[in-house]
Amino acid sequence: MHVPDGFFNAVTSISAGVVAAAGVAVCLRGARRELDDRTAPMAGLVAAFIFAVQMLNFPVAAGTSGHLLGGALAAILVGPYTGVLCMAVVLLVQGVFFADGGLTALGVNVTIMGIVTVLVGWGVFRLVTTVARGKVVVAAFLAALISVPASALVFTLLFWIGGTAPIEVGTVAAAMGGVHVLIGIGEALITAATVGAVLAVRPDLVYGARGLAKPLELRGAGGTTTTVTEKELVTARSPLKPFLLGGVGVTLVLAGIVSFFASSSPDGLEAVAENKGFIDQAADHLFGRWALADYGEVDGIPVGVAGIIGVGLVLLIAGAVAFAARGRDKTRV
Repeated sequence: MHVPDGFFNAVTSISAGVVAAAGVAVCLRGARRELDDRTAPMAGLVAAFIFAVQMLNFPVAAGTSGHLLGGALAAILVGPYTGVLCMAVVLLVQGVFFADGGLTALGVNVTIMGIVTVLVGWGVFRLVTTVARGKVVVAAFLAALISVPASALVFTLLFWIGGTAPIEVGTVAAAMGGVHVLIGIGEALITAATVGAVLAVRPDLVYGARGLAKPLELRGAGGTTTTVTEKELVTARSPLKPFLLGGVGVTLVLAGIVSFFASSSPDGLEAVAENKGFIDQAADHLFGRWALADYGEVDGIPVGVAGIIGVGLVLLIAGAVAFAARGRDKTRV
């Protein structure tokens, strides 16, 4: 759903940029409560993973594809404030280095793909886990499923207000909502599978699962009972480095190898824009002739090589942002 240059007028683009900048500023402060020396590397890994999986377009209808947005996934794994920061870094790297999403539309993309998906996804996740305590994977599925069409409908509203082409808002909303419900199903499956996998290996690293586990009671032979808290279980966990290295390895495989098999069909926004007659409003990207533009298609760089470069950039930038924003030694193990 990366919005290109030219879709929005200057007032809307600037306004969205202000909203995005304010949101990122708030999240830089809020992330201090979510990050520490142990979890900051996780934020870099999550951002890099989202970048890699966003390259893997999957077919959702005849001639239309979709890809992970990732806001709900980021919020559940590293927290909503940190999740917005992860999404902002991914979108910045995509827009500047890969011409994926317009430069003047960066604020729009951060707002609809970052802030909206994180807020909606996290809100749904918390609601579900409050009603059905412990159903983390189910909550992750529903959070991701709802966050995608919500983002699509916010795009439609913004385009109706400040788009550069007239639209029948009801018709476009139905088209955007319909195709992005299908994309949302794919997003939900990816999100649930990823959260479930991390829960199985390192549940202490799933931010959304914190506080949901009951204290573990250990009964001794003499009838004595010892209660082990979640924090004590975290302390007893294996070192973080093997998990991070394994996560980086999986991410590199996705970006470097699996990306070759991604669908080449237009994504949901592009397909709707073509069908509803406003695709011609898209302007050429300022960096559209760079070697990495369109993930190497412009200059013939293999998509896998471009993906690996992107993973490295996102991992470096998101990790640096997370370490800069982290609190100090709150739960260090």
